[in-house]
Parts: sequence; structure tokens; C-alpha cells
Amino acid sequence: MGLSAFSKHLPIQEGQPWEMKTPADIISTVEFNHTGELLATGDKGGRVVIFQREPESKNAPHSQGEYDVYSTFQSHEPEFDYLKSLEIEEKINKIKWLPQQNAAHSLLSTNDKTIKLWKITERDKRPEGYNLKDEEGKLKDLSTVTSLQVPVLKPMDLMVEVSPRRIFANGHTYHINSISVNSDCETYMSADDLRINLWHLAITDRSFNIVDIKPANMEDLTEVITASEFHPHHCNLFVYSSSKGSLRLCDMRAAALCDKHSKLFEEPEDPSNRSFFSEIISSVSDVKFSHSGRYMLTRDYLTVKVWDLNMEARPIETYQVHDYLRSKLCSLYENDCIFDKFECAWNGSDSVIMTGAYNNFFRMFDRNTKRDVTLEASRESSKPRAVLKPRRVCVGGKRRRDDISVDSLDFTKKILHTAWHPAENIIAIAATNNLYIFQDKVNSEMH
Repeated sequence: MGLSAFSKHLPIQEGQPWEMKTPADIISTVEFNHTGELLATGDKGGRVVIFQREPESKNAPHSQGEYDVYSTFQSHEPEFDYLKSLEIEEKINKIKWLPQQNAAHSLLSTNDKTIKLWKITERDKRPEGYNLKDEEGKLKDLSTVTSLQVPVLKPMDLMVEVSPRRIFANGHTYHINSISVNSDCETYMSADDLRINLWHLAITDRSFNIVDIKPANMEDLTEVITASEFHPHHCNLFVYSSSKGSLRLCDMRAAALCDKHSKLFEEPEDPSNRSFFSEIISSVSDVKFSHSGRYMLTRDYLTVKVWDLNMEARPIETYQVHDYLRSKLCSLYENDCIFDKFECAWNGSDSVIMTGAYNNFFRMFDRNTKRDVTLEASRESSKPRAVLKPRRVCVGGKRRRDDISVDSLDFTKKILHTAWHPAENIIAIAATNNLYIFQDKVNSEMH
């Protein structure tokens, strides 16, 4: 797979130098909308930055338009829960776009506790020629109005307005880890460590609890919910993953409370690989339905797996992301990297999967050819039209010229958040406070 640098943006204020890194600038989520024309990022400072794809230029009709900043707004502010004496940080955990119903765009953004629905609209005309108001908008003295005129719309510079439409609060006791919009376009769900709630997009003061795994005695707690997602076509089906490495497919037609799953997807553990870290590295950090709805993609610490909805016993495909780290688990446990939550993504035709790794590396696996590649998101590779060169990690023995030793990997540079354009070979990679956008260098058709 040939990828070239497409564009690179930093969601930090103009005039700030490249190297400036504050914790607030670290990107915490990346999401394309349903057409791929818009790309939203959320950061630890509670900001949402939306990028829009520029139209193709007339001079080069086959060249792809680049993504430029479309709008930036503050979604969440830091709060304090006085009852529990807890600080609620402003970090954006997840962003989900709603299918577009009219000229406006809508998205959901959430921090640990509160979900907000935002409406994004454009305005490029303004009314002029009011009868009862002057140019500044003040009411005229009626005695001065001697004739009536028809107000007209005059062109103006494009303004992008972002307004909060709904605030869904007080639905979660624990930290929200995922939100997912239903295919009925009327409801969505939000999941925390122990519960999943179903919300109606028009109702903010109540939600329905559809999964509750909290035990009567918290000392009996053995697993937590790590991610959840609705099926892309069947509005009654959803899946949630657990810290024990299992997936539970639930059907809302069966019961109001889906504590009893319809299907349990779990791979039996190989006793020969059993170690102190087995349970930690088997925890599923992300689950994504394929666009077709037939498969599920999961990411744990060392692997990505593809599951067939019709086969619960084991995954149909398992890909090693960075198996060379298996011997380093002890030091990764000591520096807390073993708890990093990597996301995964499908391409538009479900034939290629992508996930992040350390040292600003990201991995791609072609399901048809079984080929895989390691690429790097870096300042050198992000120059316009620069072609990404495959990277290789060397564990021991002979090293090739461009190989990198496993001992020299930088574990502070990690790609946790990735997104793939829904129809084209364009990917967005979040590397700390930098957003990299790459595209297929040959063409924009799918594999």
C-alpha cells in the first residue's frame, strides 16, 4: 500500500511554534463524518477542531482537495463535583457525527460525564433594509418611517456558527468511554465502566439503562466495560467489549435490560502463553463493526482480531501488531504503557484494517493478500507529497540499514487514535498534539 503525505495540521493557535506541547493540546479522539468531507478532532483541553476538505481545484481536477480548519470551539470546560469532591476534566473522550438531515451538520461530543449535541451551520448572507430597524439593529422612531421597503439578503463573508443544541448530563456514575449513534438516527448509547445507557436525541432529562454489570458488592467486580458500538444496519443490535477480552452481542428486542447477551465471543486462552500480564494484555481497548455489519474488529494490547458474527468460538483472523514487545511487558507494566488504549479502524471496503503502535508507528493489514506494513507519522514523512517508507523493527541479530531496534523505540510517542475516510484511502493519524493526514499516492480508489 503506497501512502503519501496529504496534509498536516496542528490544532494549536496560530503563531505558536511547532514544538509547543501542552497537555491541553494532546489529541484525544479523531472522527470522519459519514461523507468524509469533514474531520473532527477533540483534545485534552476540551476543544473540538473541525477540518473541511477543500474542493478539487479547476487547474488540477484529479488532485484531491486538502483538509483545512473549518471551525474550532470549546466543547467542555473543567468542572467540580462537590458531592463527591471530584474534578471532572474537560478532555474530549469521543466524538460521533450524526447522519446529515439538512444543510447543517451535527455531532455528539463527550467528556467523562456529560454528552453534548452540537449543531454546525454556515451563514454567507445577511438581511438588509429593515423597515423598523436601523443598520445597527436599533428600533427606529416610527414617526420617521415614511415608506416601506422589501428587505433583501446581501452576500457576506462565510461564517461558521456552532451552537449547543442539547446537553445530556447526570446519566453516568463512572467515566464514559464510548458513545455510538444508532442506525435509526433517533437514539444513541453511552457506555461507562459498568453501565450502558440508551438516549433519545431529543430528550435530555432521562435515559434508559440497557446494560448494568455492577455487582451488589463491588468487591466481587471482576471485569469492566471497555467499549461499545451499535450495529451499522440493525438498530436492535449492539456489542460491548470487556477488560477480560470478551465481546457480548446484545439484542434489544429480547429484553429491556440486556444483561443477558445473545452471543458471547471469547477466545480460549492458550495455557502455554499464560503469564502475570495475560489478563491485562487481553483487555479489549476498541471494537468496531465492519461497514457490511458482518464482522467485528477488536484491538487488545498486542493484536487486532477480526470476528465473524456467526462464529463465537474464536476470531477468524488475528494480526500481531507489535509482538516484539512480548518480552518487554515487565518494563511496560512499570511505566504504565501496558494500560494504553489503542483504537482500530476499517477501510471503506472492509478489506484493510489499521491500528496504532509506539514510536509514532501505525500498522496496516490487508485481509485479502495477508500483507502488512509498518509506517511512521513524523515531521519528515509529513512534507507534502512525500511518500511514506515502510519501517521495520529489529529484535536481534542482523539489522538492515533502516531498521530500528526494539530497545530504541520511544514509548512516549504513541498513536492511540486513528480514523479512515468512509469511502477513500485517506487516513487521519493523531500523534500527541499533531494530526497527520495521508492519502493513497496512486489514486483514491479502494483496494
